[in-house]
Amino acid sequence: MAEETNQWEYRVVASPGNIWRGPKEEDLEALLNELGVEGWEVASTFTITNSNKVTVVAKRPLSAEGRRRRSWP
Repeated sequence: MAEETNQWEYRVVASPGNIWRGPKEEDLEALLNELGVEGWEVASTFTITNSNKVTVVAKRPLSAEGRRRRSWP
């Protein structure tokens, strides 16, 4: 039986926040819930020094529509 290789699409999103204060918990939760509703799964998170923002890297299986879009010139 041939093993199927998963293909993924990725999305990188910076949370709301500013230099003085990071994101509010409810804002970050809303962002994560929105990604989840759209089928995204968080793969990683990180912060950049002195930015007070959380960057979220999310992935989801590549759809047939996404494959077509990527094959366009």
